[in-house]
Amino acid sequence: MYWIRPLLTRVSRKNPRLAIRFSVLRAFSVHLQNQVTEEAANQPSHQLQAEAGKTNLILKTPKGTRDFSPKQMAIREEIFGTIISCFKRHGAVTIDTPVFELRDLLLDGHWEESKLVYDLKDQGGEMLSLRYDLTVPFARYLAMNKITNFKRYHIAKVYRRDNPSISKGRYREFYQCDFDIAGQYDPMIPDAECLKIMHEILSALQCGEFLIKINDRRILKGIFDTCGVSDARFEAACSSLDKLGKMSWEEVKTEMVHERGILPEAAEIIGHYVQLSGGERLIHQLCQDPKLSKSQQAVEGLEEMKLLFEYLTLFGVRDQVSLDLSLARGLDYYSGVIYEAVLLRQPNGHCKEHPPVDSVAGGGRYDGLVATFDPKGQKVPCVGVSIGVERLFSVIEQKLEMSKEKIRMKETQVLVATAQRNFLTERMKLINALWGAGIKAEMSYKKNPKLLNQLQYCEETGIPLVVIIGQQEMNDGVVKLRDVATRKEIDIPKENFIEEIKKRLEK
Repeated sequence: MYWIRPLLTRVSRKNPRLAIRFSVLRAFSVHLQNQVTEEAANQPSHQLQAEAGKTNLILKTPKGTRDFSPKQMAIREEIFGTIISCFKRHGAVTIDTPVFELRDLLLDGHWEESKLVYDLKDQGGEMLSLRYDLTVPFARYLAMNKITNFKRYHIAKVYRRDNPSISKGRYREFYQCDFDIAGQYDPMIPDAECLKIMHEILSALQCGEFLIKINDRRILKGIFDTCGVSDARFEAACSSLDKLGKMSWEEVKTEMVHERGILPEAAEIIGHYVQLSGGERLIHQLCQDPKLSKSQQAVEGLEEMKLLFEYLTLFGVRDQVSLDLSLARGLDYYSGVIYEAVLLRQPNGHCKEHPPVDSVAGGGRYDGLVATFDPKGQKVPCVGVSIGVERLFSVIEQKLEMSKEKIRMKETQVLVATAQRNFLTERMKLINALWGAGIKAEMSYKKNPKLLNQLQYCEETGIPLVVIIGQQEMNDGVVKLRDVATRKEIDIPKENFIEEIKKRLEK
């Protein structure tokens, strides 16, 4: 600004009024410059904070979530494939529902679960929440579409605002694999099929010995009634009882008494019952129990439990099933038979001497849930099973790591290769023919790749066959087919190489 003073002096002599304007502008510009400088110096603004935050950004997944590598995804896809195959074998079709639901619909009458739900901000005048399971959306779907008979499976992500445990396969975002049968049928036939499905999937996945624990909400209700527990306290008490296994009975009893309002003497009697487990003999014993025999609900539950065990024997799964009176299933929409599968620990092969791990599958009957969504209160009886794929994945992944078994991540069947330069055009023609025939094929993206590197790639990724093209093969009208495992090579007429590859892949 040193040059402006002589200018102002000359201007002031010729035009005093213009000099005054220059003085005002100069003063204003100095003030503005000082103001901007002061703001920049004192600015802890959100922009500066954001810029500073970028330098301290921590790259991690949100708590209770995780990424999956190609190797892990190969294992997961195998698990999903096994589960879907079983669901389809039993005649189910699939549906999909939104990842979020209207909050009022999601929690209608089920406020005990509200603590598990992720709420979303108001969007377009609707209060929404992320779904915490696939059962409530299914019931809403049935009621909305007036469906009274349906057998469906649904595999999708759900969200729980819970304390995660990654090592145990417990997440805030995770997949559920659900199979449900809706409709009015004769007692225990659909229920037995759901248990058969659970047994088939756990057996097919070969994740170790397992036990399916079953109970009936009506039997539990009879036990609580005989102890003088009111209907208002029943669901809350079941939520406490559902923690048995993760907590000792003494801890559960303390929670029932101090947090759920159950009298100490009533809790003592409940403890006597819920520590019982067994099979047909236990059912007979309970039928003769003078207290339970006075409860109509308990009698109905026990009679249907007898029938269920008969069907399970016919389905060949009886040996892995046990009536366990401690099983409660914390969700309050369950109305009848309930079940849960646990894997049994197997250190040194003595699995029965060790406590079970967390459940890997569960489900039950929920005959009244659809009616809560229907304007006319129409009931659609339902029963279903949910496979805990995340926990199963954790177990299977650990098992594979211990066995050192190699996991193939690619499904590529053929690599198109060359040992010579300037054969990109021929390789592209061959791979295009393979793709057109429905064969999974790859080739190097380099114009002139080294043959050794291409063969090593096949061995590392498990690609079984290599088609090799070169000048000699071009002259003879053939392609060279190499078996990666045996390293044997044969020449095949170019016009027949697709058929020959298909024959080898079918073996």
